[in-house]
Amino acid sequence: MTVENPPLVAREIDRTPVVDVVVIGAGLSGVGAACQLTRERPGSTYVLLEARDASGGTWDLFRYPGVRSDSDMYTLGYSFRPWSDPRTIADGPSILRYVRDTAAAYGVEKHIRYGHRAQSASWDSVTGLWTVRATTTGPTGSETTVSFRCRWLSVCTGYYRYDRAHRPTFADEDVFTGRIVSPQHWPADLDWTGSRVTVVGSGATAVTLVPTLAADAAHVTMLQRTPTYIVSLPGTDPLATLLHRLPLPDKAVSRIMFWKNVVGNVLSFEVAQRWPALAKWTIRRDLEKQLGGHLDVDEHFSPPYDPWDQRVCVVPDGDLFTAIREKRASVVTDTIERFVPDGILTTSGRVIETDIVVAATGLEMMPWGGLDVTVDGRPVSLPDSAVYKGMLVSGVPNLNFVMGYTNNSWTLKADLVSKTVARLLVHFDTHGVDRVVPRAPADLRRRPFVDLRSGYVQRGIAAFPHQGDRAPWRLHQNYLRDIGVFRRGFAADPALHFGSGPTSITPTTTHALAEETHV
Repeated sequence: MTVENPPLVAREIDRTPVVDVVVIGAGLSGVGAACQLTRERPGSTYVLLEARDASGGTWDLFRYPGVRSDSDMYTLGYSFRPWSDPRTIADGPSILRYVRDTAAAYGVEKHIRYGHRAQSASWDSVTGLWTVRATTTGPTGSETTVSFRCRWLSVCTGYYRYDRAHRPTFADEDVFTGRIVSPQHWPADLDWTGSRVTVVGSGATAVTLVPTLAADAAHVTMLQRTPTYIVSLPGTDPLATLLHRLPLPDKAVSRIMFWKNVVGNVLSFEVAQRWPALAKWTIRRDLEKQLGGHLDVDEHFSPPYDPWDQRVCVVPDGDLFTAIREKRASVVTDTIERFVPDGILTTSGRVIETDIVVAATGLEMMPWGGLDVTVDGRPVSLPDSAVYKGMLVSGVPNLNFVMGYTNNSWTLKADLVSKTVARLLVHFDTHGVDRVVPRAPADLRRRPFVDLRSGYVQRGIAAFPHQGDRAPWRLHQNYLRDIGVFRRGFAADPALHFGSGPTSITPTTTHALAEETHV
């Protein structure tokens, strides 16, 4: 649904210009949100607030060796600008270039305000506007607070802290004579050539680092407390290679690969959920073929949980297993007792001699980048809020946030959300309303917003809003199903309450908007 709109004339309230949308974050999600707004509602005014000095989000921040996607690029790329590179699994710099090229193609760059860290957002029902306050740091180091006002607020900050990762304190680490580093803030001066390296962890970052570091290190050890399900995928899909040889336009090839991977990913997840024993057997059979007896699969690659209880890790072309077969890398499944001067002493009494320790110990989750949100002076408690379609928050008007799928490419969900937001603004235009509030039923049963058992999720998910036990409050982690859910019209949705004019949204006037206009 596309409606041509004339450029909005900025209003002045307390000398603060008003725009249609403020987007917080200029990463993969934020750039996508701006592009969808431009596509679906031409003439929209908007600004992106980016805390860092560069766009790209995760793909600019993470600079550890070998950083790459853990999803196929045909689905991680934007739906409106298909990935055309033949590589299925792409490196971080290529993804960053793709995000920035997309921003340039849609004129997003000129709307980004760098070095603007959003601190708070307050909704005023009298004006029907959000006021977003952000801090900037001047050349002398002094901080200044600036304000932006908007009709709609889109939070595209992801779900983890940018300034720090999860980093447990290890016993006696101060006696270690080597160096301990974090992948999230990789030192530019680190040289691991000829060094003994230990990567602590077993997630996506660890399985990326190990084969990359092993190319130049004397040896790399992956020290894991618990095994992870790991599968090998071709770095370049054979079907994509075949299609590119045919007289087909690049866009057609990209769409074929997009749907092939969407359906394949959904089916593999559903099989794992319904028949976990079959999924385990399939993964194990591939592991045995890849490892060729070089490591005990039961000890090092058989997690004590079912596939997709935590994320399944992907290694392109089996690079991790190649490093193990060639004895450039090894795996130790144990826990850390303490550090010793020349390495790590494990609980079983083994000493892993090492020069460099990489603490790939997970992320620290943070909802909305730490943004403080109030509605008519009342603080919004995210843990007490329910999420509508994984994008709107109960009781909070004109605000959405973006969190991608846990079992599929992040961008699939981000695209759905951002396109829906643009359509909502078009709905405002055509129905003469200026606000919408989702209302959760009183008997809605709470469920965690993300139901993965990963350590970083378990540590941080309580700070996030919750999902419910039924539509549209239930998240299904299924893109094919969500396509239909997100395409449904707004007018017939009883969970959405539209209104206009000065109406306070407080606990004492919960149904005020429903009484005004429910279209």
